[in-house]
Amino acid sequence: MSIPAIRFDKVSRHFGDVKAVDEANLEIQDGEFFSMLGPSGSGKTTCLRMIAGFDRPTSGNIFLYGQDVSDLPPYERDVNTVFQDYALFPHMNVADNIAYGPMVKKVPKAERLKRVEEMLELVRLTGFAERKPSQLSGGQRQRVALARALINHPKVLLLDEPLGALDLKLRQQMQVELKAIQKRVGITFIFVTHDQEEALTMSDRIAVFNEGKIQQVGAPSEIYERPASPFVAGFVGTSNLISGEIAKRITGSEEMFSIRPEKIHLDATNAEPEKDMLCIDGIVRDVVYLGLFTRYLVEIEDGSDLVVIAQNLKTTSMEVLSARGQKVRLRWHKDHISRVGG
Repeated sequence: MSIPAIRFDKVSRHFGDVKAVDEANLEIQDGEFFSMLGPSGSGKTTCLRMIAGFDRPTSGNIFLYGQDVSDLPPYERDVNTVFQDYALFPHMNVADNIAYGPMVKKVPKAERLKRVEEMLELVRLTGFAERKPSQLSGGQRQRVALARALINHPKVLLLDEPLGALDLKLRQQMQVELKAIQKRVGITFIFVTHDQEEALTMSDRIAVFNEGKIQQVGAPSEIYERPASPFVAGFVGTSNLISGEIAKRITGSEEMFSIRPEKIHLDATNAEPEKDMLCIDGIVRDVVYLGLFTRYLVEIEDGSDLVVIAQNLKTTSMEVLSARGQKVRLRWHKDHISRVGG
């Protein structure tokens, strides 16, 4: 078994009475694209800052490829950070911005120029060397920041919400590019985000944070399909949580379970349930037509609502909107539920 790129051993970071990170245990493997996902104030950025050396643990230890770096200053750690605001030098051109790290390390000029060319090619900015940051788009500035962080070949690259300032279409494009670059360079990427889609799109594995604690670590499909807690089920995508008497009527147990909206089928109330299918009746309370799919809000017998999502393969907006107020039967395969406890 190879040594993890990063290992947290009971790491805590307190600010007065606030436990920003509370006894986190975590292993990130060499070469992984690993995301730390959670809402604001959940502890993910504090963990990133502790890896970078900008912050120190109150207790516990952080290991970088087996070396305890808990008390090392940032410049003695073989890591680099890409920030949301890019932090480019406005008076320098693209080439000089990228070459700044090797220049500080007194790398010979010929070697610096060679590395800059390699980085420009890597981030698809060949021909932009002489431009100033003000002459670049947001996505181009982001790629310059990435090239500057990668040019010294760090063992680990830390990315703190790096796509947050980009518009949706550009952000989706950069997600694909960032993952492709990570595969090419083979460096461990640790990516902090509050955007679930971003984490699911790019990550090999994800750690979900809430209130200073790691709720679950796993592959995107595992996090989405088998959430370990009600928080994970509700935060990563949309999920219906059912418990108590209604859960008992559906599954035979009062234990809470989650079912994703896209797993639920809408049927007429006289539809016979198929083998291994679970079902419950309800009334369509609201319909939201979103072009690609429609979101239905269905009130079930205990007065709570279930969200159902259906692709608009054949239906038009007028047809789906006519479902409002109708009685329906909701059904889903029993294997698609996930027990999430209380």
